[in-house]
Formats: sequence, C-alpha cells, structure tokens
Amino acid sequence: MKAVLFTRYGDADALRLSPNVEKPAPKPGEVLIKVHAASINSWDWELLRGTPFANRMMFGLFRPKKINILGCDIAGVVEATGDGVAQLRPGDAVFGDLSGHFWGGFAEYVCAPGQLLARKPPGISFEQAAALPQAGVLALQGLRQGQLSSGQQVLINGAGGGAGTFAIQLAKAAGAVVTGVDSGGKLDTMRAQGADAVIDYTREDFAKNGQRYDLILDMQATRPLRTCRASMHPGGRYVVVGGAMGIIFRTMLLGPLFSRLGGQRQFGLLLHKPDKADLETLSAYVEAGTLKPVIERSYPLEDTPEAMRHFGTGRVCGKLVITLAPNQTD
Repeated sequence: MKAVLFTRYGDADALRLSPNVEKPAPKPGEVLIKVHAASINSWDWELLRGTPFANRMMFGLFRPKKINILGCDIAGVVEATGDGVAQLRPGDAVFGDLSGHFWGGFAEYVCAPGQLLARKPPGISFEQAAALPQAGVLALQGLRQGQLSSGQQVLINGAGGGAGTFAIQLAKAAGAVVTGVDSGGKLDTMRAQGADAVIDYTREDFAKNGQRYDLILDMQATRPLRTCRASMHPGGRYVVVGGAMGIIFRTMLLGPLFSRLGGQRQFGLLLHKPDKADLETLSAYVEAGTLKPVIERSYPLEDTPEAMRHFGTGRVCGKLVITLAPNQTD
C-alpha cells in the first residue's frame, strides 16, 4: 500500500511517500480500515518536529520508533475485522482518533481498535468526517470542563484553528456569547462560525482590554495565569487546551493553587482522551446541522509534506485534510 513514512524528526522534508508499505492485518479487537481521508492536527506537527521533548521520551529519543506513519484523525470504510469485533462489519463507514493507538492515518490502510471508532454521520463527506475527531472532541471536552452554560461570556483564544472553529459553533449552540481571538487573517473565519466579537491578537491583547469572561478556553496558551485571572469574572473558569508547554506545565502544577487563591476562579488543564461517546455526540450535532467542519484545503496523499509545511506556518483557518478517495459521502 501507499503511505507517507515518518522515520526521522525534522520539518516536512522528513516525510516521504512510499508505494510499497506492507498492508496491515487486524489483530483481535481491531478492524482494518480503507482510509478515505485523514486530517492534520498539532500533535502531528509536534511529533514530526520531535517537540516538546516529552514526545521523544515516549516515541524515541533520537528517531521515532513507535510511530512511523503520522495521522491520528481518519475516516474510511471497514474492510475486515479481527476476532472479537461485534459492533462493526465490513462496509461500515467510520471515523475516529487513533492517537491512542499508534496513529497511521496517512496511508491507504490502517488498523484500529473498534472501540475508538464511530459510524460516520450520513450525508457528509469522508473529508468532513476526518476533520472532526480530535479537534472536535477537544472543543467539546474543553467546554464541558469549563461548565459552559447559556448566556455566559466566553473567550476562545486560538478560535480560528481546527479546535477553535468547533468550539465557537458548540459554544453558540449552547447559548453563549462568544469572543474569538486569533490572527487578523482568521477574523472572517471566526465571524462565519458565529463569533459575536473577534480580536486580532497582533493588535489587541485580550488580557489587557478590560473585558471579563465567565470562561476562557485557551487553545494557544501564551499568557501567564495571573494575567488571564484579571480577564475572568469571579466564579469564572480558565481551561487550557493547548499552547506553550511552559504555560501548560504551570497550569498543571499551579492551577489548583491559583484556583484556591483566585477569588472563586478555577484554573485547569484539559487532559484529552479519545472517546467514542463524544464522537457520537459530535455526529448528532453534525446531523442536526449545528456543527460543520471548517476545511481550508484538501491535499492528495502524495502532497502530505506540502500540507504539513503549510500547517507549520500557523496560518491555517480550520483544518487541512489529506484525501485518498475524493468526493465520496457514503
């Protein structure tokens, strides 16, 4: 089968297309999926770069050993099932996040445990389904951890990216008043997803404009906790989803202390966990017309290095998708 191999840390030039990778076979509890589409996430970029250093500790100090094909978000069709799989059959259209099972989505076939997969919502393309899993679940879980409720003032930092565009839509569906923060080139994208107000972080610092929020969902944590505290209402919540590792570690270590001293404000780090029930929740939103993936561009498998290179610029609005079987919805 064809696959884009990842055998050394580096930039997009470290990826190479191989036409002769052995097709995997499902183990007990797994299914073999013919991949129709996959999408790029920040975890793909960070693992390619070998950053943060914790990735090297988990996947190989000097070169990747446990993962040789990137791509954790996939959508495709079940081709075969291993022993013990009862909930899925050949021919089922599925999607899911394989970050808990050695990734492998940038290939024509991949094996994955059945419990990581949900059935693709009918009527949407495989490209749209592949854009959903990790970014959509991060947004859903982050808003849930922030205990979002109708009428609240919510700020989403990094709202023009993959998880951010989902978070805007989900927060609006819950009845929140949403402010999106990102670079100037993403302001129209944030407005199109329903943001009530937008901030270009290159021109305005949300932490210094005097506005306060009930929830700050931070996809690109770059501000110290004490700075964000000044932007929160008493009883407000701050949830870090991603961003600078220094802020992430400080939130993990100091969040409980800031929560005790923060005047009823709560600070926390989202610990992402792929969850089939959350995938099914996202599917229900998609079927209801409440949620729609924002896809800036699709690339064929052989152009995965180009797609990854573009992702690394930080200018992507929504998601980038790798397409192996274009324009199919069933």
